[in-house]
Amino acid sequence: MRITETIKVMKQINPDKVMLLKVGRFYYQYGKDAYILAYIFGYKLKMIENNIPFSGFPENALNKVLSKLENKKISYIIIDRSLNYEVLEEQNYKKENCYLEMYNQARKYLSKKNRIDNIYDYLLKNIESNNIKEKISKVEEILYEV
Repeated sequence: MRITETIKVMKQINPDKVMLLKVGRFYYQYGKDAYILAYIFGYKLKMIENNIPFSGFPENALNKVLSKLENKKISYIIIDRSLNYEVLEEQNYKKENCYLEMYNQARKYLSKKNRIDNIYDYLLKNIESNNIKEKISKVEEILYEV
C-alpha cells in the first residue's frame, strides 16, 4: 500500500487529530495536519502526488511541537512507519479539541500568504522589465492609500 493510501485510511480513523508520522529521523504531516503545523511553526508546505500538501520536521523538534499542540489543545497521534504504523503516543482532548478551528485559521492564513508570496515572486522575477516601476507604484498606491 502506498503511503498516501495508508495515510488516508489512518486519517479516516483519526480525522480530528494531527497525525505525526515518524519516518527515520523525521516526522511528516499530510493534508490538513500539514496546514496546521505549517501555520503554527512556519514550516513550508510541499505537494506530493494528487496535490496533497505535506510538511515535516526533524525528531529533535518533537518536544517543541508536542508542547505547542498541547498548549493549543490540539489532539495528536504519533505513528512509527518502521514499526508497521504502530501508535507511539496519543493525546485526545475530545470536546476541547481545537483541531478543526486551528485548521480553518491555518487554511485562511496560508491561502492569503500564498497569494502574497506569488505577487512577491512575480515582482522579483520581473524586476528588470520596463513596466515594473509602474506595477510597484500601483501596489504601493493600494498599500498606502488613506
